[in-house]
Amino acid sequence: MLNIGGLKNGIVLDHIQAGKSMEIYRYLGLDRLDCQVAIIKNARSNKMGRKDIIKIEASLDILNLDILGYIDHNITINIIRDEKVVEKKTLKLPKKIVNVVRCKNPRCISSIEQELPQVFLLTDPEKEVYRCAYCEERYKRHYS
Repeated sequence: MLNIGGLKNGIVLDHIQAGKSMEIYRYLGLDRLDCQVAIIKNARSNKMGRKDIIKIEASLDILNLDILGYIDHNITINIIRDEKVVEKKTLKLPKKIVNVVRCKNPRCISSIEQELPQVFLLTDPEKEVYRCAYCEERYKRHYS
């Protein structure tokens, strides 16, 4: 049995779809942080079969919850203080994401004017559809 040490203070991202932890690591820019990060891939899970877990020795304010909610809103965030879970947070699909994905429409103003932020709005929560705020181009999510 693999034993990963606990956190005294930090965040545990739990219930990550198996195999997605490295993608989340890159998307959240965890490689640029000056703190300990542990990635557990393919852990056994009664609920999911297999799952990934990311442990971060830092405070919650280092995470962009909109990016995390966009990537996978089924992830659970556990806040750890003094080696105990003091709070659990669930995610939801953000209504608006900025500079997370790029519009693929070559005629979109955001493709022409490079300094404009890439803004996408959630237009269909049931189907998890996002559209560009400028040209309404649909963005096809490929995380779930």
